[in-house]
Amino acid sequence: MLAICVVLLAGCSVLRITYPQVPALAYWMIDNYVDFTSAQATRVREQIGEVYAWHRSTQLPVYAALLQRGRSEIVADVTPAQVCRWWDEIAAQANKTFEQALPAIAEHALTLDAEQLAHMQSRFDKTNADFRKDYMQADRKDRLKEAVNRAVDRMETLYGSIDDKQREWITRELAASPFDAELWFTDRVARQQVVLQTVRRLQRERASPAQAQAALRVLADQVQYSPNPVMREAQERVKSYGCDFGARFHNGTTKKQRQAAAERLKGWEDDVRALAAEPRGASGPPPT
Repeated sequence: MLAICVVLLAGCSVLRITYPQVPALAYWMIDNYVDFTSAQATRVREQIGEVYAWHRSTQLPVYAALLQRGRSEIVADVTPAQVCRWWDEIAAQANKTFEQALPAIAEHALTLDAEQLAHMQSRFDKTNADFRKDYMQADRKDRLKEAVNRAVDRMETLYGSIDDKQREWITRELAASPFDAELWFTDRVARQQVVLQTVRRLQRERASPAQAQAALRVLADQVQYSPNPVMREAQERVKSYGCDFGARFHNGTTKKQRQAAAERLKGWEDDVRALAAEPRGASGPPPT
């Protein structure tokens, strides 16, 4: 989660301000699903702080190196394979953070009570409603319009303003996207139920911490590689399409846009290096 937050926050111009708030943000996000007791909350905040300290000292330098490499690559044309490699490297860093946090996740999975699991289901229901609202508009034109708006927003975060011709290109390409929101939604709901079933099974079987970690690692793997062959094939199609889409859009950008992207990456790299170099505790008090 923290690694993903880094990627998301890198899209902001206030990275050095927002990254120190990741512990509080992570706690809020998790508590939103679980509704911790007072005793659990104290332990969770402590563990988040430990993972955050590890992430800051070991992972930020890795992100800085990735951004530095990106600056050199983004001024030239790229291939879909390059884009996929970037995706895989970021995913690998996220996996490292998950592994670091896994003992804590397993510890609390074994202590959640029935009321907290019911709370988790209600939170799943809320996020599923949000997914339907954002991705499953009844009118296909509205669905495409929202997809285009999301894509344009992401592209402009990196390249600056895009012109009408580029927006038209995005619209044409997304109209042919293999992304199937209905299939994704069905798989999403099924995985949520597997999460709840797994936690209940671990508690019923009085699993050891090691057994809980192994089971949760399987769940995490299934997020990336669905055990459903139909869904797994769909994931691969969407990833391949996304890498091709990103490469072809980039290769159609102007010299000015590429320079703007390189400068933005440089700014994020400088922020990340500064954050990594700050003494522990220099960014303010721990989350409360």
